[in-house]
Amino acid sequence: MLSVLRIILVLTVVAAARSGEAQLLAAQQALGRGQGRSITSGATTAPIAKPVRLTIGQGSRARYRVREQLAGISFPSDAVGTTEEVSGGIVVNPDGSVDAGRSKIVIGLRKLTSDQQMRDSYIQNRVLDTDHFPNIEFAPKRIVGFSGPMPATGQAGFQIVGDMTMHNVTVEATWNVIVTFRPDVVDGRATASVTFDTFKLTKPSLARLLSVDDHIELEIEFHCQRGAL
Repeated sequence: MLSVLRIILVLTVVAAARSGEAQLLAAQQALGRGQGRSITSGATTAPIAKPVRLTIGQGSRARYRVREQLAGISFPSDAVGTTEEVSGGIVVNPDGSVDAGRSKIVIGLRKLTSDQQMRDSYIQNRVLDTDHFPNIEFAPKRIVGFSGPMPATGQAGFQIVGDMTMHNVTVEATWNVIVTFRPDVVDGRATASVTFDTFKLTKPSLARLLSVDDHIELEIEFHCQRGAL
């Protein structure tokens, strides 16, 4: 009789242990389903990517290049004007799209200087009319050839498309961009090509200037501070 009681006691303990294991397993499976994944010891959640603001900072500059032919010189050369009045920035979303409502780049034209003061005065007064139209404004709309999120290091090439306004004329323009990414800054160069007719500009006409090419090459060397929103 005593042996029978011992056997019953052992079986009861085993059954209780197995029932506890089954309940624990069921609870783990239910928790795993509720989280959309199985439970793994030490698992961590990946950080959520945030939009990145690139703010144009000190050391940035913009320039124009126009091929011209001067009297008395047998070969053409480039007229180059430069300004350090570049401001604004661009906000890039984690998927690589542009936050157009918070992105704008402004280039001041009143301090454009080249190697000839006479040319600078003529361009500012007669071509650009900077007293009435002192800036170029570029409003980025989308990035072509880049998908986010923005990396912390490395290099990339892509295009930025947006609306460019100069001399009270707004057209869609495409800038070709090459950048170097670093954790705190993003450096690079952006180039675009327009014509005098694009923005209803009058081509320069001076006594010692035989001809001026129709195309204007624009360039921005940018140094941007990088920050998350």
